[in-house]
Amino acid sequence: MKVITFGEIMLRLAPYGYLKFLQTDSYEATFGGGEANVAVSLANYGVDAAFVSKLPKHEIGQCAVNTLRKYGVDTSMITRGGDRVGIYYLEKGASQRASKVIYDRAGSAMQKATEDDFDWDTIFTGVDIFHFTGITPALGKELADITLTACEKAREKGIMITCDLNFRKKLWSKEEANAVMSKLCDYVDVCIANEEDAADVFDIYASNTNITSGEINHEGYIDVAKQLQARFNFSHVAITLRESISASDNRWSAMLYTKGKAYFSKKYDLRITDRVGGGDSFGGGLIYALLHKYNAQDSIEFAVAASALKHSIQGDFNLVSVEDVNTLALGDGSGRVQR
Repeated sequence: MKVITFGEIMLRLAPYGYLKFLQTDSYEATFGGGEANVAVSLANYGVDAAFVSKLPKHEIGQCAVNTLRKYGVDTSMITRGGDRVGIYYLEKGASQRASKVIYDRAGSAMQKATEDDFDWDTIFTGVDIFHFTGITPALGKELADITLTACEKAREKGIMITCDLNFRKKLWSKEEANAVMSKLCDYVDVCIANEEDAADVFDIYASNTNITSGEINHEGYIDVAKQLQARFNFSHVAITLRESISASDNRWSAMLYTKGKAYFSKKYDLRITDRVGGGDSFGGGLIYALLHKYNAQDSIEFAVAASALKHSIQGDFNLVSVEDVNTLALGDGSGRVQR
């Protein structure tokens, strides 16, 4: 079983601990990015996962490649070229203070990639699933066109396509996202979204739900999934349900809608160490479950447990095993020392 993920990996610069940007005089440097995070999750689960992107040939680009290799991700199809690695600055929130992200990615190697940088016939040899997020086509018209070409080629080869809508208002407008993602989603089999994406990208809302107060209405989300499926004929719609008590404490669950039925996971009370990559870890868990033919209820339980664990891990990557996830999914969330 082989999975291809396609997107940009960035250098993450974050103040240590929970310092604000205005307080810090040093930054912790790590790497991360939506599709790269999914690839790392899958590699940790023992899946043959390859990340496709473009990175400079210089040492910082090589550091990004080496980081992925360290976790078992196939980097052989990363194109080398361009001048810079995209950067994002992260200020982690705490209590009632929200996290903040500042992007510095304009002109990155990936943002300047062209159609000629990717040979999809070669890339898709022996592949079972192709995964991308709404972040990649948001990087510019060329990336939107490249993503569309990839989807067309994947469909031609009978490859399952999974997509996390991942709307980022700092990258494009809702109108731009709607126009581009509407074309791309015609090729998608499995759609992953959170409580805001369907509204921001497709103007589809969950009724009687207030994301800022943490009020969740299951029937409203079933209706959202039905509307998404009716419009794009998705085989699966997965929606993560985050109830934000504060930046430090969330309640976390999800729904999977398939074959006319909704499946809801158990709910986890999270004390958050680092929430960046939480949605990506959910996507990685769901893809793993689909690859291994889990039934719908077990699939959503595995994905939610995987992402619950990610919130306890510093950095973008979810560094847990299948055994770790299954232990939590089966009910052991005690956090007791494993001896």
